Amino acid sequence: MSTAQAVQDRVHDTDRLFPYEKWGARLPVLAGQYRENKPCPHILLEDFLESETALAMAEEFPDPTSDAWTQYKHANENKLGLAKREFYPATIGAVADELNSPEFVAWISELTGIPNLMADSMLEGGGLHQSGPGGYLNVHTDFSMHHFHTNWRRRVNLILYLNPGWQEEWGGALELWEQKMARCAAKYPPLLNHALIFTTDERSLHGFPDPLTCPDGQSRKSLALYYYTIEQDKKVTGHSTDYFARPQDGWGKSTMIWLDKKAVDLYSRAKARFGFSDEFASKVLGFLSGKK
Repeated sequence: MSTAQAVQDRVHDTDRLFPYEKWGARLPVLAGQYRENKPCPHILLEDFLESETALAMAEEFPDPTSDAWTQYKHANENKLGLAKREFYPATIGAVADELNSPEFVAWISELTGIPNLMADSMLEGGGLHQSGPGGYLNVHTDFSMHHFHTNWRRRVNLILYLNPGWQEEWGGALELWEQKMARCAAKYPPLLNHALIFTTDERSLHGFPDPLTCPDGQSRKSLALYYYTIEQDKKVTGHSTDYFARPQDGWGKSTMIWLDKKAVDLYSRAKARFGFSDEFASKVLGFLSGKK
């Protein structure tokens, strides 16, 4: 029996895929660490899930050649995304549902100190991500308003890494930068069953800006969940993803980062206004990059 099948059988028996007992006992200490960590409130939780569950998710992870993936390929990023829950294999789907459940969202609220968090069943901008050789994501702060719910303010990110055997020399560590891009203050490699949770605001500059050097057939894989609060009776004054150049980036790259983020801002505004999905942009980008 495969690891994935064994976990699926356990899911049917328990319907619980997050070890609440393990993490609940440590929650007061973790919450203190979360608040104190710099450059933004965050915490890395190793062995986030039971090891069998994480391995099953890695085994199931969809192949990058599937047409279900949306490609994000422009000057500031080169990655694939899959937000459609109906395409998720069994264990990945069950874990995504668990991490969007009321019980887990309450746990995240207690960890972060942000009351009344809510999950996003649409997985807008989140869900499964992967980047192969040459993939990257420039340092940025995230979009602050849900594109289809204008009174939802984005507050917390959870990124669960699913990369057994990942070598740190391949790159892909998530970098957390200080304000005004003064320096990289923390780096976390995308190791299997490590979860990085952080507050999403103007302090949370993050990315993996150096192209990956993993071999062909390998990719940097993750599951990302985003949590929101509802701003009652008002529309959130939000901003789109905001990219930043590093001190070591030359003027040419810095200019491209700035121009591209202006284009992303226009696209995000159009998306929110007219309601079209990322699939349209993906098809255009795929055509321009020669994807068949």
